[in-house]
Amino acid sequence: MVATRSSLGDHKGAHRIFKVALLTFAVIGLIGTGILFFGAHYIACSMIKIPEAEMTLVTLSPAIFFVAITCVFRGYFNGKDSLKTTARSQSLEQISKTIFTILIVDLVAMLSGNVTVMAAGANFATTIATFSSLIYLFAYYRFRRKDLKKDLANSIPDDTYLKKSRLQIVKDILFVSIPMSLSSILSSINGNVDTVTVVRGLETYLSHDLAMKQYGILSGKVATLSTLPLSFNIAFATALVPAISAAKAKNDEQTIKKRVSFSILAAIIIALPCMVGLILFAQPILDLLFPNVNEGAFILQMSALSILFIAVEQTINGTLQGLGKIFVPAIALSFGVALKIVLNIVLVRIPALGAAGAAIATAACHLLALIIGANVLRKNIKLNIQFSRYIFKPIVATGFMGVISYTAYLLINSFTSQNIATVIAILIAIVIYILLVFLLKIFTKEEIFMIPYGTKIYQLLEKTGIYQQGKRLKT
Repeated sequence: MVATRSSLGDHKGAHRIFKVALLTFAVIGLIGTGILFFGAHYIACSMIKIPEAEMTLVTLSPAIFFVAITCVFRGYFNGKDSLKTTARSQSLEQISKTIFTILIVDLVAMLSGNVTVMAAGANFATTIATFSSLIYLFAYYRFRRKDLKKDLANSIPDDTYLKKSRLQIVKDILFVSIPMSLSSILSSINGNVDTVTVVRGLETYLSHDLAMKQYGILSGKVATLSTLPLSFNIAFATALVPAISAAKAKNDEQTIKKRVSFSILAAIIIALPCMVGLILFAQPILDLLFPNVNEGAFILQMSALSILFIAVEQTINGTLQGLGKIFVPAIALSFGVALKIVLNIVLVRIPALGAAGAAIATAACHLLALIIGANVLRKNIKLNIQFSRYIFKPIVATGFMGVISYTAYLLINSFTSQNIATVIAILIAIVIYILLVFLLKIFTKEEIFMIPYGTKIYQLLEKTGIYQQGKRLKT
């Protein structure tokens, strides 16, 4: 909504939408926090029947309020085409979550080893991370006040949102946000499927304590590590919604095609090496980050399978929402969640899989949602998705990266500590992969300019002779 008003020069209308949304979602977030905080005992003991989860729900409850406010700020900055702000806040949130999860879980493991407290600590890290993101966005908003005032002063008069009552604006916001939020709600339900089914499935052949331990691994450190790569991709997916909304308002179909094509390629380029890296280095990474509680390598490997599917799904969902197809992502994911419920019940009860069965079910869920969303997108936009650039070359780059980095890990580990070998191997993987992406010319010149610092990157590529100056790139 902000992007549409801003693209038409109605900055006052865009800012009024922002202010009304901020108040609306502050109230919604506060109610949500209150329900979870005061209802934690009932939810844990009566609804999901895991009494140990009460402390986790309490520590997580403030995050609802922080997220509600944070999303309004991100929506406003995205609509004003300040995409780097949202990207930085999301990266800060995910990095903070990872760091605090590791610190708190390791600290609790050393002091008591209590699994319940460890799970609560991991979720408290989420609360801290969402709060840090909110503080950054609020500080940036205050910092940009002069620029925002200039926009308001230069606003083109339009009574669309200046004469509307606050209640009517709230209705407009909810009319757009509720269908779009269904995808997030279903993602939460997707996680709750694990909460309800995993422990019960594991208890068919494990003790309650061992079942809780496996579930804690799945929902704690594994979830943190497998979602970290997605925090970088979500910046592209989130940016698509306002960008496509603004382009659609101007009937600029060419811009829509370019944005979507680049974002899908970026999602693949980001997700594929992360997926392979977590599969190859699952145990060394757990040993490095969680030396006192390093179990769960197989669960992490199976969770990594979903990274690619979720990344591309996020991008397609952002496109569909920007095009006004706001119900499609929710419908697609609802089919995926239904599939996950069935697979969870079946796979978790297989002793050889255990909690990893839920991770496989998650991958299947998002693959199905991706296929449905992609089919709808194909009927609305004719994209030129080339097999060579979008599939073959990324697989080649990832394959070489995996072989070289893992060979380096084995060699270095033979004469130094495993942790040092892991860090060096990961650094080698990053360098090798970035070099191969440009050597294979996966990105066109125009797409490189769409990358942060793209102009400088392209100038460097020209100097090294990887991209030839003045010639059109062949793809």
